[in-house]
Amino acid sequence: MTVPPSPSAPGPGAPATVPSSDVLVVGGTGVDTVVRVDALPVPLADSHPVGPIHEWPGQTGGNVALGCRALNLDVTLIDFIGDDRPGRMVQERLAAGGVRCEPVHSPAGTRRAVNLVDPAGRRMSFYDARAVPGARLPRESFLPLLRRTRHVHLTIMDFARHLFDDIAALGVPVSTDLHDWDGAADHHRDFALRADLVFLSAARTGGRTPAVMREILRSGRAGAVVATAGADGSWLLTRGGGDTPLRIPAARPPAPVVDTNGAGDAYVSGFLHGRLAGLDPLSCARQGAVAGAYACTGEGTTALIGGAELSAQVCTSGS
Repeated sequence: MTVPPSPSAPGPGAPATVPSSDVLVVGGTGVDTVVRVDALPVPLADSHPVGPIHEWPGQTGGNVALGCRALNLDVTLIDFIGDDRPGRMVQERLAAGGVRCEPVHSPAGTRRAVNLVDPAGRRMSFYDARAVPGARLPRESFLPLLRRTRHVHLTIMDFARHLFDDIAALGVPVSTDLHDWDGAADHHRDFALRADLVFLSAARTGGRTPAVMREILRSGRAGAVVATAGADGSWLLTRGGGDTPLRIPAARPPAPVVDTNGAGDAYVSGFLHGRLAGLDPLSCARQGAVAGAYACTGEGTTALIGGAELSAQVCTSGS
């Protein structure tokens, strides 16, 4: 599959020194500490012997950025990052993966999470957001980047919601991932209703998932909503495409499942790759399913599918 080239001319007022990008990711970096346990939930005990404990820099924004870059998209990421060891780990990982990073100093430090992973690859995450109340990205730090990108992916960091007005004024398409939104929490609502493309997990909506998807389309500006459900596949609902979400079966992983960390982020990357290549939403969702399944075959977030392998696996799966 050929990815369209990035635009070469700067937008109005954009410094000529700001590189163009296919995708600008805003927020969502950090370091995951992964602990492998025998079962979830973990039985109450004073201690449990476990295998080697690993640290993986990434988290949702970093994972989407790295996944898109592995698919040959040009990617820039901007985020609050601490002047600390986890922050250096994040920046080194992004640089090694070919992602341009624009760090803004966070006095609270870099975000962390501890993820418990069972033998089936399922996880339970304990997230330390390290949020600074009222923090805002300086407009001079992100406006030139917005003017030079084809697509923006906003993570649900509180500060990211304040970019919506500038994104709308520039007319740049924007996506977001609501993760395990329950369909009611106010924190997610701006993202759900102001993004052009919305992802969410069906983990907390269950049988209400179709209704939540319909409400996002009815009340917001999105043209497509995707709900992911791991091994149970995903659902796609598009504006004007009827009221019943279309189910996309989960793709078969090309190797044994090791870890589901980052699978949803990989799905987003695969979908965005298709969208920027001009594919229809169903084809994009099938690419997302393949990328998400591939991500489960490596520890942490080490399994990032490339463009040629993505195309080959989509064809093999009959999608």
